[in-house]
Amino acid sequence: MTFPRTAGPPPEPLAWGQRRAWWVLAATVLGSALTFIDGTVVSVALPAVGADLAAGSVALTWVVNAYTLALAALVLLGGSLGDRYGRRRIFLLGVVVFAAASAACGLAGGAAVLILARAVQGVGAALLTATSLAILQTSFGPQDRARAIGAWSGLTGVASAIGPFAGGWLVQAASWRWVFLVNVPVAVAVVVITRRHVPESSNPAACPQLDVPGAALLVGGLGALSYGLTAWGGGVGGPAAGAALAAGALLLAAFPVRERRAVSPLVPPAVLVAGPFLAVNAVTLVLYAALGAVFFVVVVGLQVGAGFSPLAAALSLLPVTVLMLVFSPSAGVLTSRVGPRLPMTAGPLVAGLGVALLSRAGPGSDYLLDVLLPAAVFGAGLTLLVTPLTAAALSAVPVEQAGLASGANNAVARTGSLLAVAAVPLVGGLGGTGLTDPERVRDGYATVMWACAALLVAGGALSAVVVRRPAQRP
Repeated sequence: MTFPRTAGPPPEPLAWGQRRAWWVLAATVLGSALTFIDGTVVSVALPAVGADLAAGSVALTWVVNAYTLALAALVLLGGSLGDRYGRRRIFLLGVVVFAAASAACGLAGGAAVLILARAVQGVGAALLTATSLAILQTSFGPQDRARAIGAWSGLTGVASAIGPFAGGWLVQAASWRWVFLVNVPVAVAVVVITRRHVPESSNPAACPQLDVPGAALLVGGLGALSYGLTAWGGGVGGPAAGAALAAGALLLAAFPVRERRAVSPLVPPAVLVAGPFLAVNAVTLVLYAALGAVFFVVVVGLQVGAGFSPLAAALSLLPVTVLMLVFSPSAGVLTSRVGPRLPMTAGPLVAGLGVALLSRAGPGSDYLLDVLLPAAVFGAGLTLLVTPLTAAALSAVPVEQAGLASGANNAVARTGSLLAVAAVPLVGGLGGTGLTDPERVRDGYATVMWACAALLVAGGALSAVVVRRPAQRP
């Protein structure tokens, strides 16, 4: 890297009531919202994308997973870059890359171009996602961090839920292309706010060398696993899929070996064996696998299988938006008082009940009883879960490693989502043109949703066993 290292004393910690604190929160929320919205809104557009670009299940799955793969594999590197060269600087770079790739997605003339542009979008998302939370962690004083993280979690969670609604309206009123083009003006606003109001910060003790081989192992391992699962579910199967799965497992197994020998590892060996950090991330992997598949399947299933319009399918998640908007800050306060274990146990169980109830949705379903009410139960569990999970991950390492903690937790979350979405055609029997076939979607929808409910229950049980109260630093 040729960027100069940032110099000078660390910024003075912000207090919650300061005007500049609100601007910092606005920049990090809007920047993160770009990636969170994009992670959900694209699912609403998939049926329209498939019809316009003549894309089958494998191509549509990769429209989602090309983005998630780049984000999951490179978010650790994004955190390291922020710690070394300035979190504000890398955050801005990520926003610019994300905006440029969004424009390319909106102008794509074929599925291959769209998938490539989505991968570049994921690179930008990896840079800004890890640094956004690290900026919050280092900008606020210790007494205000939990509240700031709670507000960030709630508002970005709301953005995730608003994404399908906004996407449904854009797809129905204009074109699926506007799902991507609308990111550009938001990114411009983020750049302006960040340049004016966000302080620069870094970790002066960070080694200037970057662990590029470690990042390559993650890209190769996750890419091979995703290809293997997608090929298997798409009906290719056979030796090619098996070889890809085996290669992916070997590459990921080589990652911790590489980290022990690297001069400047993406994840220090001490962190790799730290009990609290490993526990939180094990829970994250399971829970975000379920959440990634749910947000992918629900809006597709309601459109293709149940016959809802894009806007109607998106409105089905409105209760999630409302609950997260109103109660996520309170979840942050609850976490600061009782610790993360209780909400991380109860939240997934409540969310799992909501997903199980959502599995009944289909043609002729009662919109209130079979869609909105289950979505409200799911949203209540999600509201209880997200803030303590984020806070527990960040509190498991020293504050100077905020970029590392944020990057690692995001990498694990996106990895869970990536692998779960890749497995959806396999679990639901939706290979070939399955994601655009109403009868096959109806058959596979309930199966996938029950699998997600089981994952959420397993995540809650795992939290009860492995999460400490209070969250401890290694």
